Amino acid sequence: MKNYIILLLAVVSLSATAQINTLPVGSKAPDIKLKNIDGKLASFGDFPKAKGFVIVFTCNTCPYAQAYEQRIIALNSISTPLGYPVIAVNPNDPEISKGDSFDKMQERATAKKYTFPYLFDPGQKITNLYGAAKTPHLFLARKTDKGLIIEYTGALDDDPQEANASRTHYVEDAIKSLNAGKALAVSSTKAIGCTVARAKNKTSK
Repeated sequence: MKNYIILLLAVVSLSATAQINTLPVGSKAPDIKLKNIDGKLASFGDFPKAKGFVIVFTCNTCPYAQAYEQRIIALNSISTPLGYPVIAVNPNDPEISKGDSFDKMQERATAKKYTFPYLFDPGQKITNLYGAAKTPHLFLARKTDKGLIIEYTGALDDDPQEANASRTHYVEDAIKSLNAGKALAVSSTKAIGCTVARAKNKTSK
């Protein structure tokens, strides 16, 4: 009986810390259809002429996300003309992170003049499908004859503190390489930021 109880507790413990894996390069990017800050549903289908997408999991409250905010806005101004518009998703559970509610998302996007969709992910379904681990966490996906394929995942650049003017622009460089038909010099990096505020029993790696 004692051994049975120990085994039961071990199973419960494992269930409480169920792992969610980050999608690796080469994976098919899950479709997205979520409510944008304008109250309308937004999806990849809204960009029929896009070559792919920069999917950014970011939020209102994380200091790293705030530090990267203007750089993400700047990236969209560069990447959209190259065929890769930014689509931002707030991965945080608003019950855990109060500053990441839909109303707060609308307020911040308006105040900061976001030029890209900023999507609310109730239940963190899309967040968990991608396995976003940090805010920010980026996925660069390209349209192919096999579907939308992830070509890069990780950080926007190698300068989270914005202290190095000669920083390496991972995502921008990757887009330019794809458009030139070249292999990416870097296809995966470690996402640097705050841990996603997930509902209980969900963690990622």
